[in-house]
Amino acid sequence: MRFIDRDEIARRLTYSRCIPIVREAMIAFSGGETRQLLRSILPLGEGRLFGVMPGAMGKGGPFGAKLISVFADNFAKGVQSHQGLVILFDPDSGEPVCVLHAGEITAIRTAAASAVATDALARPDAARLTILGYGEQAWTHARAISEVRALTSITVWGRSLARAEAFAAGVSAELDVPATAAADVRTAVADADIVCTVTGSAEPILMGAWVTPGTHVNLVGSGFAGPVEVDNDLVARSRFFVDSREGVLQQGAEFLNAKAAGLIGDDHIVAEIGEVLAGKVAGRRAVDEITVYKSLGHVVQDLASAWALYHDPS
Repeated sequence: MRFIDRDEIARRLTYSRCIPIVREAMIAFSGGETRQLLRSILPLGEGRLFGVMPGAMGKGGPFGAKLISVFADNFAKGVQSHQGLVILFDPDSGEPVCVLHAGEITAIRTAAASAVATDALARPDAARLTILGYGEQAWTHARAISEVRALTSITVWGRSLARAEAFAAGVSAELDVPATAAADVRTAVADADIVCTVTGSAEPILMGAWVTPGTHVNLVGSGFAGPVEVDNDLVARSRFFVDSREGVLQQGAEFLNAKAAGLIGDDHIVAEIGEVLAGKVAGRRAVDEITVYKSLGHVVQDLASAWALYHDPS
């Protein structure tokens, strides 16, 4: 049994490596080549969850599961909000062969999935990134999105302006991209080409009326039915894409809220991102469309990333 720890994952699962892995995993998922169950989520109290995500990567591929806890208050303690294990089983013998640090895989592959969607759905000339939130996923999204677009600016908003300013200074120094903090969300998104919401907010922080035509939005912070980061208007106005149709119909909070309000039906989901990547469904059709990618995260992203780390030592 091999164990791959957080430091090794951070060193080896680079964004340039993970983005193509996630892209191929989502194509396989939407093509029906993978098998998985809808993830189970056990509430543990205010801002705390435990999730179980089993899956198999198709004929001859690995199978396994992710066991993950989400403690939203960990950020204030300097600890990852997502903690857990990815467990890989050998596809030939059925024996467990590797255990990996799930928090680090989740941090990297989530941002890589947003980068995949951004590459497919954002305008080719999109260069101004706004991030709503300044936690771990804000850092990973800045790094990942910079892999697929030549960014000219990054704007960040968070509930603490001082923390947002600290994030802006740090990300600017790391990525060599001008970065600033905005005092409010409306200002932060006013000139954005790409918006990533990574707050986990229980109530909408981003209103559809504030989003400029032509913007691409990645909805990331809400991972289950309940918390919403954007209002119903943005969902209804957008060309709406998902990682998993079944997952979003069951657990996609922003979509479910707009549906419950009678503004949309199930057919408002244009496609899974894997269908767009495979060329089966058109992504962006016009420069002034607002495109939205709803990311819940999927076990095939975890398994594909984990298998690459286990199977290829480079």
